[in-house]
Amino acid sequence: MQPVRHVRVKVCCISSREEARLAVEWGADALGLVSRMPSGPGVIDEALITEFAATAPPGVTSFLLTCEEDAEQLISQARRTRVNTVQLVDTLPVETLRRLRSALPSVKVVQVVHVVDASSVEQARAVAREVDALLLDSGNPSLAVKELGGTGRVHDWSLSRSIRETVSVPVFLAGGLKPENVAEAIQSVGPFGLDVCNGLRTEGALDADKLQRFMRAVRAAEG
Repeated sequence: MQPVRHVRVKVCCISSREEARLAVEWGADALGLVSRMPSGPGVIDEALITEFAATAPPGVTSFLLTCEEDAEQLISQARRTRVNTVQLVDTLPVETLRRLRSALPSVKVVQVVHVVDASSVEQARAVAREVDALLLDSGNPSLAVKELGGTGRVHDWSLSRSIRETVSVPVFLAGGLKPENVAEAIQSVGPFGLDVCNGLRTEGALDADKLQRFMRAVRAAEG
């Protein structure tokens, strides 16, 4: 008999103590904490990020989502907020990634790759050597005001599967996930984990019913 595969779930855009509690109560493996961004939902003050990172239960990972590009600013922000994972939502030079990992050996580095076309597959393969995990999202960094997450759009999952099959680091899938399509996403991509924000929200707030249905769909699809 094949062992049951646990698909990790990161509930992103956590904006209050009640949302953090609700996510943990329903089995979230990670909380996504969004710092300053050029666009997108869920931005909160660093004081709240620090609080949520400090109060997350054992086994629940705290992700700092950051658009900072300078290595020293990234290092300073991670140290201030005391998260255990940094999620880089924009593409950074290899030298910056190496500096970040060297300065923060106990902090995991997750690089977002916005899956646009076949070139995204090559981009993911190249950067995977420098980080602890990849997160495949549906933004568009080439716009005048960059979209770096929280779009609610589904991208081409066949490209995400190609990335997952050819890199040696864990892959999280994001972009347009919701209770109604998450089982198909798991089957199509086979990700290590899932990242969800808009698909669990109603009028901007984390919706307990959507969260419950999402988590049940994930657990039913594991295998």
